[in-house]
Amino acid sequence: MKNHIVARTLSAMLVLLVLFTSCAKKVVDTGKIPITTASEEAKKEYLQGRDLAEKLRLQNSIVHFENAVAKDPNFASAYFQLAQAATTAKGFFDNMKKAVAHADKGSEGERLLIMGFQAGVDADQPKQKETYEKLVAAYPKDERAHFVLGNYYNGQQEYAKAVEHYEVCTKIDSNYSPAYNSLGYTYRSLEKYDDAEKAFKKYTELIPGDPNPPDSYAELLMKMGKFEESIKEYQKALAIDPNFVSSHVGVAANYMYLGKPDEAAAELKKLEGMARDDGELRVAMFTMTVVDADGGKMEQALAGMDRQYAVAEKINDVANMSADQAAKANILQEMGKYAEAMALYEKSVKTIEESDLSQAIKDNVKLGHHYNVASIAIEKNDLNTAKAETEKSVSGAAAIKNTFQMRQGHELAGRIALAGKKYDEAIAELQQANQLNPYNLYRLSLAYAGKKDKEKAKEFCMKAANDNSLPNLNYAFIRSKAAKMLAKM
Repeated sequence: MKNHIVARTLSAMLVLLVLFTSCAKKVVDTGKIPITTASEEAKKEYLQGRDLAEKLRLQNSIVHFENAVAKDPNFASAYFQLAQAATTAKGFFDNMKKAVAHADKGSEGERLLIMGFQAGVDADQPKQKETYEKLVAAYPKDERAHFVLGNYYNGQQEYAKAVEHYEVCTKIDSNYSPAYNSLGYTYRSLEKYDDAEKAFKKYTELIPGDPNPPDSYAELLMKMGKFEESIKEYQKALAIDPNFVSSHVGVAANYMYLGKPDEAAAELKKLEGMARDDGELRVAMFTMTVVDADGGKMEQALAGMDRQYAVAEKINDVANMSADQAAKANILQEMGKYAEAMALYEKSVKTIEESDLSQAIKDNVKLGHHYNVASIAIEKNDLNTAKAETEKSVSGAAAIKNTFQMRQGHELAGRIALAGKKYDEAIAELQQANQLNPYNLYRLSLAYAGKKDKEKAKEFCMKAANDNSLPNLNYAFIRSKAAKMLAKM
């Protein structure tokens, strides 16, 4: 797996798992990013935690990072790692604030790592790229510096550049296992499944006793539609660590794709019962919400979102509360309940505006609201409002050079053109939208079908129907539609 336990809540903000290296208390120029702490005991705890975190045993790493900051309350890197390991948005933001506050007490490399990631949180992608490039320039022999820059490019869907930096990681240290895991996922995104399998096999050779290698390989098999084989690999991961959350999610997803929703629900009920914290509980609940939506049980999906919101509200996890409101609005919009959806989208924005999160995050959420308003306007065939809101979304995204929101702008423009039966324009715009969103693949199929291009319509309908991704609402909304459309073709 990648670190996707809280990926839904933090969207593109947490797709990067930032890890780094060490040096002795007395600084020696090893070409690596130094670790700065006044306590050797804190450093030992940190290194133990980092080893677990690099193997994506995040829950197990937390106690070591907590011990590290207990022994050195100024340990910026340990707070940073605690943020990466957090299973709730509240835990993430609380620890990121501490990491940023103490960043100047660390080395220049540590400061660049922390501030580069914070730039991503603030949706300032140009600053994030610039900061990581400075990091690589300052520490060209550090595999972890190249790793975070590779992760940046991966998040931008610039896969060739991502592969380049991951390959550098392996040349610097052929035993650096996270690079092979990320190579596997990148090749999977490029649909180079043979290369992905080779990368995951190497990953397994390096850390054969850990659960993540079979988990990652299982995800590749699921993507390829080999559901039964995928379940067996996930079960290998769970035999190593019965609490490995992503493998329970993967098993449930495979059952869902096999048309066995009851088995999927049973797996998720098991996960919910063994959840060690609110984050793991919410993962089980959200995955069940997706299973319900995939099966057309929208009222149950709405109830599932209410359960998740209650968990977040209990600890005043405002980022997750806002995300839950927006996700519930997505479901309502898909049901055609546009007034209720709009009210919740607005409430989601207000939740963030009234929080103590940074102004940059608040501004980004307000910018994202134009997308939601335009989306509902398109569904209501109010194309004038849709065009006006799309223009605001596009201009705002261009001003901050945010590629994720720029792709959303292309999506909106494509949907407006599709509603107006301007199929060539729709195709041109949707091809620039997020291709990892299966809903856009479905829309491309509709556009090609509109212009009577049966081959292309079938190609994209097949991609949409067989996306086989980890559970997400966009795929749940269109999977059965695409399958029915494909059957008619």
